[in-house]
Amino acid sequence: MKKFVFASAAIGVAASFFAATFSVAQDNPAEQSAPLKPAAEFQSITDAKQRSWALFEEAGKVIQHPRCVNCHPATERPLQTMAMHPHQPPVSRGEGGMGMPGMTCNTCHGAANVSVVGQAETLKSIPGNPAWHLAPIEMAWEGKSLAEICRQIKDPERNGGKTLAEITEHMTHDSLVGWGWQPGAGREPVPGSQAVFGELIAAWVESGAACQ
Repeated sequence: MKKFVFASAAIGVAASFFAATFSVAQDNPAEQSAPLKPAAEFQSITDAKQRSWALFEEAGKVIQHPRCVNCHPATERPLQTMAMHPHQPPVSRGEGGMGMPGMTCNTCHGAANVSVVGQAETLKSIPGNPAWHLAPIEMAWEGKSLAEICRQIKDPERNGGKTLAEITEHMTHDSLVGWGWQPGAGREPVPGSQAVFGELIAAWVESGAACQ
């Protein structure tokens, strides 16, 4: 019972803190995900390189969505909302992308999204995931073109040392990637579904992983 009371109090404090510091906390009130074309729709493109790039362009609707870019910033500070403004309260990347001592990510972000009651005008939920953290600076996507991100994703020195097969697995099944489709109340999810996104990435790899 004591643990439950403590956790409830911590969530309440975090909610109040977030509500007080967010000037804009909500995205699209409808919270609807845009469609994402399945990989099968690109089979009519006979040129393999053109088909491969077209597949990645479609996947790019997810990759370049603010929900994803916010956690792949080009600075030491994450971004927030569809407006992609700097994180409030001010935080820094820290070791392993987990924040600085005394203000680590899990100070406010738990293992799952937490609905907030009583702050409907400013904050509907606090996002969460067991692996909540920033992507390494080598994986920064903010300010880059889709072609630049494409080449970056293929580069083991800038993708965490992953093979293309491991990139496909990561995009298809990683739960933190999947959070983009379940971002909590008050946030617009990324387009489509993780399954369709994963199929697009797999088809892109199978067709030569072309980049422009």
